Amino acid sequence: MSDATTPAPAHGAPPRADCVADHAGGITFDIAVVDTAEPVLVLRRRGGSGGPSDETRLPLTPTSAGHMRAVLPSTMELAEGRWDVYLDERAVEPGVRDLRALVDRVPDEEGGVAVRVPYPTADGRLAVRSWVRLPHAEAGDIVFGEGACTVEGTLYGAQAGAGAVAEARLGGKVHRMPADGEKGTFAFTLPYDTLAEPPVAGEQLWELWLRPGADAEPVRISRVLDDVWDRKNVFVYPVHQGEGYKAAPCYTTDNDLCVRITK
Repeated sequence: MSDATTPAPAHGAPPRADCVADHAGGITFDIAVVDTAEPVLVLRRRGGSGGPSDETRLPLTPTSAGHMRAVLPSTMELAEGRWDVYLDERAVEPGVRDLRALVDRVPDEEGGVAVRVPYPTADGRLAVRSWVRLPHAEAGDIVFGEGACTVEGTLYGAQAGAGAVAEARLGGKVHRMPADGEKGTFAFTLPYDTLAEPPVAGEQLWELWLRPGADAEPVRISRVLDDVWDRKNVFVYPVHQGEGYKAAPCYTTDNDLCVRITK
């Protein structure tokens, strides 16, 4: 990692950290520190119970650049969720974030994937978004036809075989479509009319899942293998106008794939 480019903050200013994410899932934090009571960077899971699994402590060591450095190894467990970053109970601000290694990432994990993306929160703090999916169905291209969409993707930690189906779920309702797959891939076509049961009174958000085989557990279809921590307002797809409804695929703030049906 090159020397951090963020200058040391003025006395009393919030600490600021530069980040480099690597291909394996590790993150290096270079932080410009004026003074610190304890040289430890703390990652705390938002919404957690406060137990030991909701806090990760990373020792800070001096660097030749006059900054301090902490490393989150790819081998260290980090539960799925959003982790806020602190130093001496002060929220750390984001500096330069180098996420190039995350683009078009192909994970090495046999059983699934673990993804960590450092990002700036809406109120200007540094956080890490972590996903742990075992197995994992990574959404890829979405192809649009007349009144339907075809979802293609890659399956990690499982293989699609006989009896594979995609499932669209809304509350207790489930619609199933046959899914194809070979050599770790999957694909299925979803007719929007299947979901738009009249009358459509308001917004419906159908979650998309993949069941790799007749006796297999369903796997949530998501897209997490890159540097985008929140796809909801970034990936916008064409809206189909049906009879009495509109339909389009979309992502949630957790990067899970859905189909939105509206009146």
